[in-house]
Amino acid sequence: MNVLKDILYKVTLNAVLGSTGIGIEKIQFDSRQISNNDVFVAIKGVISDGHDYITKAIEYGAIAIVCEELPDQLNEEITYVEVANSNQALAFMAANFYEHPSQNLKLVGVTGTNGKTTVSSLLYQLFKKAGYKVGLLSTVKIMVDNKEYKTAHTTPDSLSINKYLKLMNDEGVEYCFMEASSHGIHQSRIEGLSFAGGIFTNLSHDHLDYHKSFAAYRNVKKTFFDLLPKTAFALSNIDDKNGLVMLQNTQAKKFTYALKNYADYRAQILENDFSGLLLKLNDNELWTKLIGDFNAYNILAIYGTAELLGLENNEILRLISELENVSGRFQYFISEDRITAIVDYAHTPDALKNVLGTINSIRTKNEELITVVGCGGDRDKTKRPKMAHIASALSTKVIFTSDNPRSEDPDAIIADMEKGVEPQNFKKTLSITDRKQAIKTACQMATSKDIILVAGKGHETYQEIKGQRFDFDDYKTVQELLKQLQK
Repeated sequence: MNVLKDILYKVTLNAVLGSTGIGIEKIQFDSRQISNNDVFVAIKGVISDGHDYITKAIEYGAIAIVCEELPDQLNEEITYVEVANSNQALAFMAANFYEHPSQNLKLVGVTGTNGKTTVSSLLYQLFKKAGYKVGLLSTVKIMVDNKEYKTAHTTPDSLSINKYLKLMNDEGVEYCFMEASSHGIHQSRIEGLSFAGGIFTNLSHDHLDYHKSFAAYRNVKKTFFDLLPKTAFALSNIDDKNGLVMLQNTQAKKFTYALKNYADYRAQILENDFSGLLLKLNDNELWTKLIGDFNAYNILAIYGTAELLGLENNEILRLISELENVSGRFQYFISEDRITAIVDYAHTPDALKNVLGTINSIRTKNEELITVVGCGGDRDKTKRPKMAHIASALSTKVIFTSDNPRSEDPDAIIADMEKGVEPQNFKKTLSITDRKQAIKTACQMATSKDIILVAGKGHETYQEIKGQRFDFDDYKTVQELLKQLQK
């Protein structure tokens, strides 16, 4: 059993009432999970405030409470710890409780608007192929070497992160690659972790419902690099105008990558089609199954990281040529009728523009490009017209549909999107609320050699409507419908 005072190491304390010499069974921030001899950390969330559940936590068996505001009525049998920031306190407590597992492996964080999942997942794949035991903390899944765990957030809570890192220690994992989302950084979920390196992919319009301004969103990303130690590396995409901003105040060793500017790691696209990319990468020719300019950037990030972590140059090039596409990221197939169907997670204006730009750079322009796209409910509304504007400008036909409407009216979300369509593009667009019907309509419209892009949900295997999750997989849906509709 852990002693409370040991778990509180490095936590900024405002006041302590009661003994910190008591034994603690577990740390919890959800009062429903509390059992005897646990410590409850009260966190002010977006939807609910943990301070409202302190009494419940004590009823369930909590013997210590960590909070930002002490309750009006105190229980003499309970230890109360008042802290400056509960999220930050939870992160340090979790690291202490699990014996600082991040110090026992090389942990690399990947941040940016787009590419986090692809870069972290491909690094996991590459290091596995190189023969190492590897961990992955991503949107798609959590991997402890060969064992998979499901995940619900881009960056899990700090307790979960440390729990999985401890499992990785137990399995002898040497490297771990994790997504560091803006929410995760802002909510201190990665505080107390020891990073060997950080990667910046790019920055574009996203999560402004949460961060309120682009500057605030950018600065949250920057804090990740500001906190990296001198022993770590910081690898940044300097073709993005925010790339050098990320490196301004970091103590880490600075490295850059780019397609357009001079950088430590640079590449030139020699060929780009549906079979893959041929790149000239730091004077080496490299062929990869991955497609598009955005994947050229991802490959540069992977190459640079692998070299900075000590892998040999020729081995890295060989391993990159063997990498497979990440689920829901430009995942495509060609039907028996020669219709190309692409499923991609693109759910930001910039990501959608990149995917459509890649398709347009490959296609002959003699075929139709039919895009099926929606926007999520209860999220940043300002990107909806931008997404529709891009889809209608860069496709020959567009079907607006539901994504994950959550608690919002899907028709209202589509109406927000339609405001972004320019008059000359009206005739290209169609709105079908039911996502399956929208995909079916795209499949019915398509003829041989046409291209269908289903954007927004990628790897997700559900649709969230009015608080309920329904099974829905874009890739399987479009595959099945094209098979049924074979001409």
